[in-house]
Amino acid sequence: MASSEVKKGKNICSLTMSSHVGFESLPDQLVNRSIQQGFCFNILCVGETGIGKSTLTDTLFNTNFEDQESSHFCPPVKLKAQTYKLQESNSYQPIADYIDAQFEAYLQEEMKIKQSLFNYHDSRIHVCLYFLSPTGHSLKTLDLLTMKNLDSKMNIIPVIAKADTISKTELQKFKIKLMSELVSNGVQIYQFPTDDDTVARINAAMNGQLSFAVVGSMDEVKIRNKMVKAHQDPWGVVQVENENHCDFVKLREMLICKNMEDLRKQTHTRHYKLYRRCKSEEMGFSDVGPENKPVSLQETYEAKRHEFHGERQRKEEEMKQMSVQRVKEKEAILKEAKFEHLKRVHQEERMKPEEKRRILDKEIIDFSKKKATCEIFQTQSFLATGSNLRKDKD
Repeated sequence: MASSEVKKGKNICSLTMSSHVGFESLPDQLVNRSIQQGFCFNILCVGETGIGKSTLTDTLFNTNFEDQESSHFCPPVKLKAQTYKLQESNSYQPIADYIDAQFEAYLQEEMKIKQSLFNYHDSRIHVCLYFLSPTGHSLKTLDLLTMKNLDSKMNIIPVIAKADTISKTELQKFKIKLMSELVSNGVQIYQFPTDDDTVARINAAMNGQLSFAVVGSMDEVKIRNKMVKAHQDPWGVVQVENENHCDFVKLREMLICKNMEDLRKQTHTRHYKLYRRCKSEEMGFSDVGPENKPVSLQETYEAKRHEFHGERQRKEEEMKQMSVQRVKEKEAILKEAKFEHLKRVHQEERMKPEEKRRILDKEIIDFSKKKATCEIFQTQSFLATGSNLRKDKD
């Protein structure tokens, strides 16, 4: 097959265009389309509280992403209630769940019959800036564990925050130790691509300078009659955009100016496709069959449809048998209840004549007693009348 492909390649003819076609305008078309429609580039900042994530993000895009403060001159007096649920967690799982949720939302949109991906708000994470404390020592176990479990879900760029709190010598040693620990623990951080000749040299140089040591600040300080963004320390001024002071300019250049599109591409072709493949395998879809032969989606669908149909018939048969068994049990219970009811009714009917007989016997006894009393009373009256008659004759 390889030889046939080579032969086919040799048979390809190169044609020389006799006039201008306009292929060189394709980049301009893509740029104009991106400017008109816009695009999504999502950055996830991960790090401990107070390490400078918000400040660096504001500095990176030269804006303020925080909410505006409330005015002190509102005419009416109002109370604004805010409720917060605080939860302390040292687990990477909430981050992983959030990333998977964004992948799942895109997958659901992609699986729709009427797709609208051209205007879909893509919320997938394109790059993660992982902020590390400038301790000068080894990485924390939590940081290693988090990056190890998230490197297959997104592009991770480690960043050493607050680089002005450590000397240049210690910072360089910390960078070397940091990268050594990441490699030894198998953490796959994002590598700037070197396959494009236009950025290959600078990307290769920047890959050797990871991790970036940065300082963020929105404050402006006047230095040599020029206002620059800087961070004022008791021991001096750290200029944010001075490459001799920190790597902020390098980070911004690599992240936005040089490799933004590659980050978006890697997110879609590598991380999202991996998530989609895992989800498809969970649902029983695969590219190969039981004999490791290629299987089309239609064949897999028909096989799963046949399997589900058989499973449904089996469950229906089980439900029918269960229903029949329950009916029989119910009938047995009803029969037993009916028998007990009839037995009770028969017993009650048998007791009715006995009760009537007992009542009649009682009435007969009472009548006999009354009769005997009357006879005694009549006898006494008769004797008394005879005695009175004899007295009168005498």
